[in-house]
Amino acid sequence: MSNQYSDGLTFWEHLEQLRVILIRAAVVFGVCMVAAFMAMPYIFDRIILWPCDGSFPLYRLMDSGISSGWLSDLSASSDFHVSLVSMELTSQFFIHFSAACWGGVLVAFPFLIYLFWGFISPGLYPREKQGARRAFFWGNLMFFTGVAVGYMVVFPIALRFLAEYRISQAVTPMISLDSYMDNFFTLIILMGALFELPLVAWMLGRAGILKRSFFKRYRRYAIFGIAVIAAGVTPTGDPFSMAAVFLPVYALWEMSAHLVPKNEPAHDSSETETP
Repeated sequence: MSNQYSDGLTFWEHLEQLRVILIRAAVVFGVCMVAAFMAMPYIFDRIILWPCDGSFPLYRLMDSGISSGWLSDLSASSDFHVSLVSMELTSQFFIHFSAACWGGVLVAFPFLIYLFWGFISPGLYPREKQGARRAFFWGNLMFFTGVAVGYMVVFPIALRFLAEYRISQAVTPMISLDSYMDNFFTLIILMGALFELPLVAWMLGRAGILKRSFFKRYRRYAIFGIAVIAAGVTPTGDPFSMAAVFLPVYALWEMSAHLVPKNEPAHDSSETETP
């Protein structure tokens, strides 16, 4: 019995190809991580720590809204500034290293997907290849769009509220670098994953698991749930902050609804109409 696959290669030849792919992926990730490690001081000052300063674009937009009268003074942020402290001796080094790893993953992600696509594509049918190409392209695009929304909107709003929240005026806040970075990466990666919802809905729709009627039936509950989440992330209550969180997430819901098929009865081509 032959142990060759449809592309003419044996199991061991496929295994050798996979080994080469994994080595190349490790090299790509290593190069990107080293580059991110070397550039991390600049990345920290100009990108990661930028939401700590009142010059961040979202804060300036809020300031312009306050001056024009369409935002309340609850959103005042012109004098907003967060000072971070390092509580442990080794925390800055380990954060430098972990941030470089995350940066390497983000930069190398499209290249890694391309490498693994080259490994699996020979075993796919033409229609499957077309669907997989679209899935990989839109998956990458939506993930990085979610990361951008998390960085530019969600994290700054959450940071401003949490940094200014006081359970008592007798308590002096001291925000540690570790706490800041944990929340920074958690919210940004979470938003990147959340923006994959339309792709997941599309894949479930193609598999026949999900239908458009699901979104129609539960739309009002989704609106309520998203509004509650937006209010929880932005407890200041001003409409701009709530809309900045609510609208992107609700847009993902509607996009997902339009990517799945309608509830149309399947027609069997073998059946004929009877008079």
